[in-house]
Amino acid sequence: MNIDQYISDVVCRNIESLYGKVDCSQIQIQKTRKEFEGDYTLVVFPLLKLSRKSPEATATEIGEALTRGCSDISGFNVIKGFLNIVLDKKFWVERFREISACENYGMHAPTGRNIMIEYSSPNTNKPLHLGHVRNNLLGYSVAQILKANGHNVIKANLVNDRGIHICKSMIAWQLYGNGATPESTGKKGDHLVGNYYVEFDNHYKAEIAELVNGGMSEEEAKKKAPIMLKAQEMLRKWEAKDPEVYALWEKMNGWVYDGFDVTYKALGVDFDKVYYESQTYLLGKSLVEDGLRRGIFFRKEDGSVWIDLTADGLDQKLLLRGDGTSVYMTQDLGTALKRVEENNLDEMIYVVGNEQNYHFQVLKLVLKKLGYDWSDEIYHLSYGMVELPNGKMKSREGTVVDADDLIEKMVETAREMSQELGKLDSCTSEEADSICRMVGLGALKYFILKVDPKKTMLFDPKESIDFNGNTGPFIQYTHARICSILRKADEQCVNYRDCDAAGECLPEEVEIIKTLCDYPATVASAGETFSPSVIANYAYDLCKLFNSYYHDHSILHEKCDASRRMRLKLADTVARTVASAMKLLGIEVPQRM
Repeated sequence: MNIDQYISDVVCRNIESLYGKVDCSQIQIQKTRKEFEGDYTLVVFPLLKLSRKSPEATATEIGEALTRGCSDISGFNVIKGFLNIVLDKKFWVERFREISACENYGMHAPTGRNIMIEYSSPNTNKPLHLGHVRNNLLGYSVAQILKANGHNVIKANLVNDRGIHICKSMIAWQLYGNGATPESTGKKGDHLVGNYYVEFDNHYKAEIAELVNGGMSEEEAKKKAPIMLKAQEMLRKWEAKDPEVYALWEKMNGWVYDGFDVTYKALGVDFDKVYYESQTYLLGKSLVEDGLRRGIFFRKEDGSVWIDLTADGLDQKLLLRGDGTSVYMTQDLGTALKRVEENNLDEMIYVVGNEQNYHFQVLKLVLKKLGYDWSDEIYHLSYGMVELPNGKMKSREGTVVDADDLIEKMVETAREMSQELGKLDSCTSEEADSICRMVGLGALKYFILKVDPKKTMLFDPKESIDFNGNTGPFIQYTHARICSILRKADEQCVNYRDCDAAGECLPEEVEIIKTLCDYPATVASAGETFSPSVIANYAYDLCKLFNSYYHDHSILHEKCDASRRMRLKLADTVARTVASAMKLLGIEVPQRM
């Protein structure tokens, strides 16, 4: 049952019985604020023209009509121009029957909409770092949430496998690598290639300093540094399909892909389709050439191609360099067109950091000017950066928090804290390993996803593994605690699964049921806002509510058999809902801890 719609219909019918035909869309009903008694609140002020009475008198009149006309409404209270409606306990017990019997509770009916969500989008010149972790976790979770809302979702990865930044690593390897490979060094391929990206930057800075000391301006030195000129020449050769350069590019990218796959598996993220910029940039260049012929773009004296967006409140944007090589915008144009043509998409979502907000404004506008109206269905899911206590990360300087190191550190910290708290005492070594990895990754994922995507966040690994407070381990431990209760019930042959859930409910049990009833709307809200934080905070609130209830009321040792079975069924439903919510975040929940 859609409770919000049901209450709206009941209220509308009763208002019409009092005052005649009304526009039900104008009736304002919302959840009652926690500091007041009630479940739903009707805003009475818009109805005063119909009632011709004071706000308090109008609210009282409607409240009396509701309690007379609907058995599900047990009472009401009036606070100024607001009518707080109280639903009967039996109403909530009936809702609990529906929830506990539903295997896919919270999941929505198919919509038929095809949505592609792009996330990860790594460069093949360096390993994944903490910023990529937020991107991957956010993209994967939003994909799960959109699936739960009934959409057909295609998870896509666009690999930035070409460009000047890739050539920097290649040149450095040629000059200083001495034939090093992942096998000869014992390093993951993405780490090895990333080291040469840092190596390039070190030599580049040294050459700039030498040129400046020789009397050249810093700006000129940056352009004339020999190692940079070599990288630019390599990019031109790559686009000309020079066999030697192309073979080196394929070899080093292969190392990186193998390394990425290990990290993706450890993070628990995957993709339905992988696109490569090397396969779409030519389509982008053809779009630019077409736009040039049609007068949408213009060519400058140096041969570069631009679009003038000043009339649209933006500026001039480069689309092709003077030497004919493409830029990010060029390949994004080609990739967007390829995706729409291949997948019959209704919407494209790009999970990219907020430093690229302007880029996506331009992308949508350029596509629109080229005549592609589907550009209106492009959405940039812009997220804030992840910062550390000691400041921002810089790939060129090698000061990033490596994703692989972070994952292992989280697992190690989870093990230390779990052992200290005695949570692994009854586990085998295999179980302990599984739990520590589950808790470590759960802590990492939850800490990142509980923050609204738009906000910049400060990552604190130790705080994330606290077993108390708004953390992944707290929720995982609550789930494990409930599983332990249910295992003991099974050992005692208590049949709670066929329990009818009838009878009186304690006020605390009703509160849990109300929160359970909110789950479908929570999933819908998270899907509308592309915000896993909505799910994360719901899971925390539900666990906090259950733990408070469990602290005050016995479940297994309840003397009344009907109450004991009902409480077990309530605990079971909470555990299933928590597991469902955490799955939308890409987080596993343990059966025991």
